[in-house]
Amino acid sequence: MMEGLLRQPEWRIIDQSSIGPHYGAVESFGYDDTLCASVGAGKAPATARTWVHQHTIVLGIQDTKLPFLQDGIQFLNEQGYQAVVRNSGGLAVVLDAGVLNISLILPEAEKGIDINRGYDTMWELIQSMFADFPQTIEAREIVGSYCPGSYDLSINGKKFAGISQRRLRKGVAVQIYLCVSGSGAKRAELVHEFYERAKRNAQTKFIYPEVVPDVMASLSELYGREFSISDIMVRLLTQLKQYGEKLYAGQLNEYELELLPGYVQRIVERNEPFKKMQKEAGS
Repeated sequence: MMEGLLRQPEWRIIDQSSIGPHYGAVESFGYDDTLCASVGAGKAPATARTWVHQHTIVLGIQDTKLPFLQDGIQFLNEQGYQAVVRNSGGLAVVLDAGVLNISLILPEAEKGIDINRGYDTMWELIQSMFADFPQTIEAREIVGSYCPGSYDLSINGKKFAGISQRRLRKGVAVQIYLCVSGSGAKRAELVHEFYERAKRNAQTKFIYPEVVPDVMASLSELYGREFSISDIMVRLLTQLKQYGEKLYAGQLNEYELELLPGYVQRIVERNEPFKKMQKEAGS
């Protein structure tokens, strides 16, 4: 059943994993919304987009309600990170040169894609990408991780990836961040300190995670083998080739190029208050 969603007549690959320094995460979220609208409308085939961003903390909507958010953002800025608010659920995650993001943009069938089926599809893909290793990749919540959820991907209780979904106009984007290299614990320490400063001991309606750095790791740490982003790209393309009758590298088509500015603008507007906050934090 899961393989059913991976098996598509065509897979278009939009690889933006090497242009990270030239565009920001705000544009990235605009891209995924554009692709959702396009694939959902039947104007483009199923698409896999890969992307990497430098020194960025992506916050969820709930994070923007932290009582001392400006203090948390100031800390991130001092560490050389910028904060961006995404348009889908979840909480704070770290993006840097060792983190690969994969978005699978799929058309919703008439009955729609059940939310768990979307998550299971990504889990299935990641399992198949690392099938040559004996370790079991589990999907369950890892308590103490940042942005915890029921589809945290882990090996031996250490989380290396989180999955989210975005649904828009009959298109579904199933998104994952994979901690490929570097220290998972160091990334977690950054998020732990952000919450310490942005929440302090205040009582909040929403329960924010108590981040425990030891429960996070990168694939390189877990497999005892140094992976690069391009190593993982090869594994991804090899698997998608097995699922798609046709696999090709592509860019946005004309329809998508017209949609993109509007979707990016919406996310820019959502981020305006936080841009201002970061300027104030830096002054």
